[in-house]
Amino acid sequence: MIVDLRIYTCLPQRLADFVKLYEEKAWPLQLKYLENCLGWYTTIEGELNTVVHLWGYKDQADREARRNAMAADPAWGVYLKGVAEGGMLIRMENRILKPAAHFEALRKGG
Repeated sequence: MIVDLRIYTCLPQRLADFVKLYEEKAWPLQLKYLENCLGWYTTIEGELNTVVHLWGYKDQADREARRNAMAADPAWGVYLKGVAEGGMLIRMENRILKPAAHFEALRKGG
């Protein structure tokens, strides 16, 4: 399993707007295509105005296939256009993570 950690930093006073747009336009699509959301959070301490979400995939090929299918959906383009026109984001980043061996052993009960 790999995890796609996505971090979005919003302009001050725009976090609620971004979350609303995401919830209405992106969330249904991501649940449909990506399926395995491991968590979706907003920060309350540290770097503020930040959204963090994590998506689990079998491997990088699974991730690419799912994201490509989502990107081909015209509704995804509508969401991306809304984000761009809304001017809500300062930065977007993602990191691909893999579990450490000791964590995998814990998950497998060993």
